[in-house]
Amino acid sequence: MLSMNTESDARLAVRAVRAGAAVVREMYGTSLQRFEKGGGDFATAADVAAEKAILDVLRTARPDDAVTGEESGRTGAEAAERRWLVDPLCGTLNYAVNTMVVAVNVALREGSSITAAAVADPFGGEVFWTDGERARLRSGGTGGADGTGGADGTDGTDEELAPSSGSRLVDVNLDPPFPNAPGFRAVALLADPGFAEHFRPRVVSSTLAVTWVAAGRRAAYVTDGRLRDSVHFSAGIALCQAAGCVVTDLRGLPPHTGAGGLVVAADAETHALLLEMIRNQESGIG
Repeated sequence: MLSMNTESDARLAVRAVRAGAAVVREMYGTSLQRFEKGGGDFATAADVAAEKAILDVLRTARPDDAVTGEESGRTGAEAAERRWLVDPLCGTLNYAVNTMVVAVNVALREGSSITAAAVADPFGGEVFWTDGERARLRSGGTGGADGTGGADGTDGTDEELAPSSGSRLVDVNLDPPFPNAPGFRAVALLADPGFAEHFRPRVVSSTLAVTWVAAGRRAAYVTDGRLRDSVHFSAGIALCQAAGCVVTDLRGLPPHTGAGGLVVAADAETHALLLEMIRNQESGIG
């Protein structure tokens, strides 16, 4: 079995999301306790249990690393060079009403860069991962009941992710907060005449859709929000960048600068069309 001391961060991220995904599958459809967070947001017992499974994997392999968990908060040194960002169940409301459109996200930030990340689709049996340079889809294999997979935790087959705008499907996040309103409103983007001319809208309500841009299943994804160190978005952004997508903030600047938000597109043409529509309403941005 591969020593934890020599296991790559990317491989560890895959093992960690598989551990969380196994819990999400196991608890699906059961009567779940809810934990209110305020503002209409909540976690379920599955969120908490999946995060524990992920943290057990990470802390066993990298006991000195810091962690930010969606449910457990920040642990480790505040200024740690290495910090894992963990979202054990993205799409909690979907999951709570027995809808299988969810994701498990794990990313490693080293300094200012995401150097490894993985996103699991618990019900599709897929894991999207990157080592910061390559972007791959791992399919096949179950990952094992504990998320460890085969002898070295890497069962399944990898293929390169290939972005494509051919679907014309653009996912737009309509969940608050909206820090750039009224200068930018996601719902107004959908109402732009050019949007209907070029694209077809989708609202998945899970950052699994960000990953789908890298995989060629979506032409683009747009959201408002302050996303630096986001447990929800960091893994998907890293995957899209490694896959060669065009990834910027709402003004076309590098992510996490200026206005914030996110426009990730399969190609430059799609990205330019969306930025033009955003600029039609951008007077209040920033």
